[in-house]
Amino acid sequence: MLNIHQTLGHVAATQPASTMVFLRHRLDFCCKGGQKLVDACRAAGLEPDAIIAEIEAESGRGTPVRWDEQPLGELIDFIITRYHDSLRADLPALLAAATRVERVHAAKASCPHGLAKELEAFERDLSQHLLKEERALFPAIRSGAGGGVISAPTSVMMQEHEDHGAVLERLRTLTGDYDPPLEACATWRALYAGLATLERELMEHIHLENNVLFPRALNV
Repeated sequence: MLNIHQTLGHVAATQPASTMVFLRHRLDFCCKGGQKLVDACRAAGLEPDAIIAEIEAESGRGTPVRWDEQPLGELIDFIITRYHDSLRADLPALLAAATRVERVHAAKASCPHGLAKELEAFERDLSQHLLKEERALFPAIRSGAGGGVISAPTSVMMQEHEDHGAVLERLRTLTGDYDPPLEACATWRALYAGLATLERELMEHIHLENNVLFPRALNV
């Protein structure tokens, strides 16, 4: 049963519909999933009981998969096909769009100067991160390796997740919270919409690893 003293990560893992509520209110349930719901809400100026009511309402609209109850191999397959493959497909297009927007609209004060450079570095770092998971950590988890074998690699991945969260914050700053200016062209608007989707999906992705996959694998 939900209560305000549970952590964001625990709530997100056991009540999957809660992630939509957390995203709506900008509550970081992935990199800062260790925060208690009550503390995170108060820091954000939100009423904890109201957030719980929203989560319960959201949960009544469907039955999302409880990945904390599925086999680890199935969870890994889902992470790769739903999030890793999407990142590889989406980031190059977003980088190309950012490069185009900065080139065409460079003279405008509202132009997101530096966005393409940030995305280029982000794509490079994420590519290396995904490969490390797919070639080393995930196979070790599939083999049933216990905490002693995967403790160090999971710690490294979680630190890199923190770094990814910091990049998301910088992207929001550069784009004014993904709110395109009135003079924005279609490419500019599509870019910001795509970045908002990227943020949402990356947070869901990190949550599944930090709060579900890694804790379960470490307890094998």
